[in-house]
Amino acid sequence: MVSRSYSNLLELASGEAPAPSLGSMSRRIPRIMTVAGIMSDLDDDASDSVCSDPSSSSTQKDRIIIVANQLPIRAQRKSDSSKGWTFNWDDNSLLLQLRDGLGDDDLEVIYVGCLKEDIHPNEQDEVSQILLETFKCVPTFIPPDLFSRYYHGFCKQQLWPLFHYMLPLSPDLGGRFNRSLWQAYVSVNKIFADRIMEVINPEDDFVWVHDYHLMVLPTFLRKRFNRVKLGFFLHSPFPSSEIYKTLPIREELLRALLNSDLIGFHTFDYARHFLSCCSRMLGLSYESKRGYISLEYYGRTVSIKILPVGIHMEQLQSVLSLKETEVKVAELIKQFRDKGRTMLLGVDDMDIFKGISLKLLAMEQLLLQHPEKQGKVVLVQIANPARGKGKDVKEVQEETYSTVKRINETFGQPGYDPVILIDQPLKFYERVAYYVVAECCLVTAVRDGMNLIPYEYIISRQANDKLDEVLGLKPSNPKKSMLVVSEFIGCSPSLSGAIRVNPWNIDSVADAMDSALVMAEPEKQLRHEKHYRYVSTHDVGYWARSFLQDLDRTCKDHVRRRCWGIGFGLSFRVVALDPNFRKLSVEHIVSAYKRTTTRAILLDYDGTLMPQTSIDKKPSSKTLEILNTLCRDKNNTVFIVSARSRDKLTDWFSSCGKLGLAAEHGHFLRIKLDEQWETCVPTVECGWKQIAEPVMKLYTETTDGSVIEFKETAMDWSYEDADPDFGSCQAKELLDHLESVLANEPVTVKRGQNIVEVKPQGVSKGLVAKRLLSSLQERGISPDFVLCIGDDRSDEDMFEVIVNSVPGTSIAPTAEVFACTVGRKPSKAKYYLDDTAEIVRLIQGLASVAEQMVPL
Repeated sequence: MVSRSYSNLLELASGEAPAPSLGSMSRRIPRIMTVAGIMSDLDDDASDSVCSDPSSSSTQKDRIIIVANQLPIRAQRKSDSSKGWTFNWDDNSLLLQLRDGLGDDDLEVIYVGCLKEDIHPNEQDEVSQILLETFKCVPTFIPPDLFSRYYHGFCKQQLWPLFHYMLPLSPDLGGRFNRSLWQAYVSVNKIFADRIMEVINPEDDFVWVHDYHLMVLPTFLRKRFNRVKLGFFLHSPFPSSEIYKTLPIREELLRALLNSDLIGFHTFDYARHFLSCCSRMLGLSYESKRGYISLEYYGRTVSIKILPVGIHMEQLQSVLSLKETEVKVAELIKQFRDKGRTMLLGVDDMDIFKGISLKLLAMEQLLLQHPEKQGKVVLVQIANPARGKGKDVKEVQEETYSTVKRINETFGQPGYDPVILIDQPLKFYERVAYYVVAECCLVTAVRDGMNLIPYEYIISRQANDKLDEVLGLKPSNPKKSMLVVSEFIGCSPSLSGAIRVNPWNIDSVADAMDSALVMAEPEKQLRHEKHYRYVSTHDVGYWARSFLQDLDRTCKDHVRRRCWGIGFGLSFRVVALDPNFRKLSVEHIVSAYKRTTTRAILLDYDGTLMPQTSIDKKPSSKTLEILNTLCRDKNNTVFIVSARSRDKLTDWFSSCGKLGLAAEHGHFLRIKLDEQWETCVPTVECGWKQIAEPVMKLYTETTDGSVIEFKETAMDWSYEDADPDFGSCQAKELLDHLESVLANEPVTVKRGQNIVEVKPQGVSKGLVAKRLLSSLQERGISPDFVLCIGDDRSDEDMFEVIVNSVPGTSIAPTAEVFACTVGRKPSKAKYYLDDTAEIVRLIQGLASVAEQMVPL
């Protein structure tokens, strides 16, 4: 059922009022929505879609709306007696850096997000005006109580820990799911959607949503603008399905993300986990074509992007060139190198996943195992303030302080502390100076989405001519750097020259620290050169341009599709299909049935007349009655075309004397009950079964839930009841294995829906359609009504034959032809029905008409 009300998406929300409207300020944006209209001829409500004014967009450059929890803006209240605020760009914001990477000449960027500071409602209109005119930023104002429940509640206490693999096994370990916090999360996402709608030109603009704070936002935008060009990038890890499935709202989040056109992840692991969740919880499968991973979701193609974000090279190099940086580097050289001490560096947020305490324990172990390093090696740990709040942050701080104190008391000497903890915010140039001087950087988080600290360290160690002078290096000297990184951070796969460690293994981390210190200089230089080549060429601009190029590619066919929405609340999704692909109307086909005199009806069985999920596959008495009613009309030729064996079909349909049966994909054919079975292709020896059977048995034994189905001329390996990921993987291997061992046999190996089948060459359901039409033609009959219904790939052969026969002689020139598939998906059929229940109702409708038309 089509959802008519936009407010339905807030069924789960607590009903907070949206943020104040920008009102007249919207017109200051060069392109805004100006004309209301209908997106497609199937949209139910004109207000559900918005079209752009062609005259207002023809001369404008491309525009992207970047949406994130926080705007890349620093706000500060004016210090004088006058009221008001001053605003500046936040140069450290990734959102601002990606704009620089895209280039101002080709793309106009609009930002939508929150400010870090609370703005009084009386000042919000003025602040909105300033930010819109000066920075092209649209602030999203969230009431403080709602923001706290959304950000500190749901985001930081529920989503963030779970996405970092922390299960809420007890109230003290992560936050237990709280539905009121979830409602706050949905409400804030709705407010963000409202702000975007005030400035978007839906036909032309790209929208790029960032991170887990706004995971249901795509649903709100897709509901309002069916063809919106929408990308989403997740900057945190995506957990494995075993972890993710513990979320009570797991399907709502998945479906919301799938309302995007392109979903980005830092690593293949994160993308693989997301795709596995889609497979296990939504029954969706993905495929890779020409290097692009995508999945089909109600006729829409949702692409997957795997590319780690980079750093802003120009910004970092400009900081390296600052005089303040040179002064700080000289200061650190005096503090460490001139005293014969080697600096190891850690830069982390003070939270439970950065592994600061584990790193300190490894440092302690290093000093214990290598007493000669006491007094010579210093670990400088820069601890940035945590972004969240709560008991866990306090515990991390207390453990860190106590561990640092113990190590310094145990190994410290006059004028020497083995660990220096800096827990005050540093300016960026100060942090860069530490990078320049450090011999090794330690990033040992137990779980982290990306972490750009290693990238910044590598570029800083490349330095420049002025810093080389301060460091006492000649310009010709090769640069060097060493990294010890956790296996569980997103940047690890791209740093192949780093020493990778399991941060939980204290001994191995200590050994890695020692290896980094004693490694030969030439090897350090080679590792640095390798890293520098990658980091310098894969900067934030490369990442942003690559993402938008893929988003543009994915959205190119939007205008060629018919779109309409279905579902309520957060189950809303858009169906997008070819304009000629329509739902088969019962009234339409009944009318055609009444007007015609000679009819051919071909029906698949499993997945068409019988649901795939049904345990008892035997036809019901109601189904048999419907088929018998259709067969009683002498003008009807009715066939069941199935992959089942002829013995099974004979047993099931023995009460249907005039029903035609085609078994094993059409290899065997019987016109009616009292006639003999015949074959559509010459019978071949089945000696190949002796080769295929042992192979299939091997995969059956190693794949729990799989079975082999033996037929007269074919064999099927079914993994319908197996683990979907493992079953699919095994099916691919089995397909390759069988193709190899049966290469010289007269058979075809194909993969279908949850099966791998081996059958004689040339056998297809299309042969049944050809045979039926040709036999009717031989009797001088050209059917003027043809109905063909099926649900999977094997039925596409029937559709192709039926559709292509329309211009020929086997079907009447004015015939009513209905090729119909089950479900809205790409197909050679021109019509669809949603499920088997609708098909049975359709056939029952035809049977009712047939009963009235058959003379008593």
